[in-house]
Amino acid sequence: MCCNSRLARACGRREDLALITPAHASRVRERGAGPDRRCSRLRSTGWGTYPLPHVEGRSPEQAPAGPEPREQVLALLRRYGWNATSFQVLQPGFQYWFDPAGDACVAYVDTGGAWVAAGVPIAAPERLASVAEGFRVAARAVDRRVCFFATEPRFMELAPMASLPIGEQPVWDPVHWDDVVRGSRSLREQLRRARARGVKVREVPVTELGDPLHPTRRAVELLKARWLASRRMAPMGFLVQLRPHAFASERYAFVAEVEGEVVGFLSVSPVYAREGWFLQDLLRDPEAPNGTAEALVDAAMRAAAATGRRYVTLGLAPLAGPVRPWLRLARACGRPLFDFEGLRTFKGKFRPDAWVPIHLSYPEPRGGLAAVYDALRAFAQGGLLRFGIATLLRRPRLLVHALAVLLVPWTALLALPSTARWFPSVQVQWAWVVFDVGLTVGLFSLVRRWRDALATVLGGLTAADACLTFVQAVTYNVPLARSPLDGALIALAVLAPATASGLLFSSRDLRLPGR
Repeated sequence: MCCNSRLARACGRREDLALITPAHASRVRERGAGPDRRCSRLRSTGWGTYPLPHVEGRSPEQAPAGPEPREQVLALLRRYGWNATSFQVLQPGFQYWFDPAGDACVAYVDTGGAWVAAGVPIAAPERLASVAEGFRVAARAVDRRVCFFATEPRFMELAPMASLPIGEQPVWDPVHWDDVVRGSRSLREQLRRARARGVKVREVPVTELGDPLHPTRRAVELLKARWLASRRMAPMGFLVQLRPHAFASERYAFVAEVEGEVVGFLSVSPVYAREGWFLQDLLRDPEAPNGTAEALVDAAMRAAAATGRRYVTLGLAPLAGPVRPWLRLARACGRPLFDFEGLRTFKGKFRPDAWVPIHLSYPEPRGGLAAVYDALRAFAQGGLLRFGIATLLRRPRLLVHALAVLLVPWTALLALPSTARWFPSVQVQWAWVVFDVGLTVGLFSLVRRWRDALATVLGGLTAADACLTFVQAVTYNVPLARSPLDGALIALAVLAPATASGLLFSSRDLRLPGR
């Protein structure tokens, strides 16, 4: 399949292209060559290739012409792209290390402390071990650790190294999809509901998705914005970038519509070496009819069977299956941010033929924790702290949960006899204790099941708490303050309910971008 037109369009974008040189492993970035320049020119080295930037005054004939790096990667993918996530390495943000023989490469993200590979090396099966070792040596030369995220059992057999189970991946042979539907009453019911609500699924031609001005493309972009706004976490990078229109000529896509309005979208990436499909980006409008997602998967499975595919996957269900105890603990603690069990259940409803274990592989002994940390940094697109702050600001309800937890020890401290001096009388002290106990119960009830009406009531109560506390602080507590610590406690007593009130009011009625 020819990709020249797509690559010509890519030349006009500002994209970072980085490959490794043997001498000092420096990265050379070429940004947005103009229309009068070659897209990229590559200089060969003993270890691989790297982009040769345009030099003013030098004619194109003075530099050997070569393919753009992602064109090289795409050519290798068409021969050796076996992992379900292999096609995703063509997304922006990846760097590429090429084997000296020119017949293999590794796509990775440099976190500053490690090179985190996206899947396994793109290479012939018999070359996986040697290419992985070459990649490790190149990383060590620039003082980087190495890990391979989302490896399948085949890689561990051909390139043995330490690994950590991080989840499972469902797979199907779409030839048997009719049997799956007939054997699942709940799936048939969801498909019936979608049909009853007028949901119609169609395949999207490349001309529609590849044109930024086409109504379908614009509708998908708006759906993407609404879907992202409904997520609990800040957008991530690495293998979960949401770019459904990238390389449209290489992919399949389906939209679900109700009376011509897009309410769902499914992007399908090829798994070349297995002649299969990865159902990658499954987006459903928060207000779409029940059964919309199931209708999209059903349409894709039938299209896969009709085109002779024998392998389909919905991708990784993270932390599912037999993972280590500390990862199970992380799954439980992370439930407010990501519904790991819900995702596993959703994928399981389609009754896969098998669940394939997915691993995080790393060559360094006892490097499991470091590999997990490096992988998390790759997904966070930088610092984990910055990602955590962005997520908290995106979802104030998480902070409401934290305030509910912190209110428990605060209320216990108010009830202690030693704090009586901060209140005008014992009656006032216990009135505050009873008030905070009631507020704590209300906040935990709200965290358990969010209701905007209850959030409004609690927001009003915490606002009144802040006002009354301020009055008491000014008229009674400030004159009693004897140290900076006393002043800090008084300020905390005033600011905490004011902050809680603001969070409660701002968390009501999550607003999504309009259609």
